[in-house]
Amino acid sequence: MLLTEWRLPTIKHLWEALAEQSNREGWPAERFPSALCEHEVNERQMRRIDRHRLESCLPPDKRLSDFDFAAVPTVSKAHVTALAEGDSWLEPGANLLVFGPPGVGKTHLVAGIGHELIAKGYRVLFTRTSDLVQRLQAARRDLRLPAELTKLDRFDLLICNDFSYVRRDQAETSVLFELIAERYERKCLAITANQPFSGWDHVFAEPAMTLAAVDRLVHHASIFEMNVESFRRRSAQKGLAPF
Repeated sequence: MLLTEWRLPTIKHLWEALAEQSNREGWPAERFPSALCEHEVNERQMRRIDRHRLESCLPPDKRLSDFDFAAVPTVSKAHVTALAEGDSWLEPGANLLVFGPPGVGKTHLVAGIGHELIAKGYRVLFTRTSDLVQRLQAARRDLRLPAELTKLDRFDLLICNDFSYVRRDQAETSVLFELIAERYERKCLAITANQPFSGWDHVFAEPAMTLAAVDRLVHHASIFEMNVESFRRRSAQKGLAPF
């Protein structure tokens, strides 16, 4: 079905409902078309947000409203709330780096921020870093890596989940470094990693490349360290029957 075919019944429904309300309440003549336009604008905005949320590939159930800030005292709720507004760091092309062992809520935190940003009109893409590397490698093989990097530019925030799971390989780390360099001070990256920078020697093939990548990532960045006990382990322990 064409978009126009889908929209017409909606506009007709709005027109009829607003016309009835206008007649019933005795609106001034100029209020009716103004209200109709306002409703149409809101409808378009909601459809756009739905499209952007679908294309983002964000986990649908990981929202900030469900994140347990009390369990991660090193993460400031006020700071996260400010990041969820977007304007203070997305416009200048800053980054978000989240470190911690498995199961502490790193993915939940960045995904929750991503959902909030989409609701505010920004575009976000969530991906496992290994999947992104394969995508960029395929683009390089087909001689279209610059075009692929340009395509990623349409996203205000690119979330690279499980960054430190990527293993050292010249072809892989080369495209990953090119992505970081391409977005530097222009477009934002959010990275989750199980290991701190000192453990990234297995990600990039050369120490110089590691230093250059880290330098670009931290230059304008918010960094959270979530060194707490795994939520999954705690949940499992709570579910154990007492001896």
